[in-house]
Amino acid sequence: MKVLYDHQIFNFARIGGVARYFTELLRYNPLAELSLKYSDTIYLQDQCFSKYKILPENHVYDTFLPGFNFKGKGFLRRSYSKLFKKNNLALSIHSLKKNKFDIFHPTYYEPYFLQHLKGKPFVLTVHDMIHELFPHFFLDDKDTIPYKSLLIPQADIIIAVSENTKKDILQFFPELKTEKIRVVYHGSSFQQINDSVKKERFILFTGGRALHKNFTAFAEAIAPLLAKHNFHLLCAGHPFTHEEKLLLENLNIADRAVCNYVSDKKLVELYSKATVFVFPSLYEGFGIPILEAFACNCPAILSNTSSLPEIGGNAAVYFDPNSIEDMRHQIERVLISPSLQEEMIQKGKEQLKLFSWKKCAEETMEVYKELL
Repeated sequence: MKVLYDHQIFNFARIGGVARYFTELLRYNPLAELSLKYSDTIYLQDQCFSKYKILPENHVYDTFLPGFNFKGKGFLRRSYSKLFKKNNLALSIHSLKKNKFDIFHPTYYEPYFLQHLKGKPFVLTVHDMIHELFPHFFLDDKDTIPYKSLLIPQADIIIAVSENTKKDILQFFPELKTEKIRVVYHGSSFQQINDSVKKERFILFTGGRALHKNFTAFAEAIAPLLAKHNFHLLCAGHPFTHEEKLLLENLNIADRAVCNYVSDKKLVELYSKATVFVFPSLYEGFGIPILEAFACNCPAILSNTSSLPEIGGNAAVYFDPNSIEDMRHQIERVLISPSLQEEMIQKGKEQLKLFSWKKCAEETMEVYKELL
């Protein structure tokens, strides 16, 4: 069975859960084909992709001007980004027109492919319904909602990444038959750590800080705790914006907060050493960082919304993300209790056993087989 994946998510996502998800599906399906000429996605920089020849023949995958670092490289890359996207799209259309695949699985929601499928089935993964539930957070995005509205009814099978996401899909598409949706959970790319790592006095926040990630409320919640208990805040992701720096200064915690991009190897180290990991998001379709924390023996304190309780189970402590007071209380409760931290770590190890990329890939393959 040959599955064709397109370029879409790899056009714009250097990191992130969706890009990691499709990278892992490719890793476990050596017969797959990825139509892609250029991408900065860090997860693709792996020997397995050369080994399985997933990328186009005679094309050596790499990032923009590999091995060269100079002032203005970022600007130059952005200047050429439209050309790269155009080339990627052209390759995907070419692969579709060749018609040498059994199933098509787009990596995002742009519906360009519908006119080129020639009757072949396609599977659509819906990662969340955040644009529909929180449209005021995405006023600049005019495409995602209409694209999904077009594709969801036409997909042969829909993969939802959680039961909560399935529920949200049916809320906005009540005419959709329930049996058309399959729930397939994500996994963690981090191996379970068995060795004990000495904890350090910092709270960990990972990933993007878009409005729905609730970073401002989180910062306000932990501000008094950092000085009170002598903790620091470490963020793994894009460096703080000017507005975020002002926020931290106004909260008097600028000298206790650090943020940088980190590699997966470094991220494992941060999870392992963090006293706690906090995920204050208002909405998540799945929540891969929860599993990453579990794998690294890091107590996870989570919002009690959307899919997070479904994924965290009884291994996490939860708070109301709309209540700064409750968030602060629950975080402090874990910070000051080594016994609770150890209990959460042990439960996290058990909860993690329910999820893996191998299981995700196998269940996705079963979905594909339904269409043959």
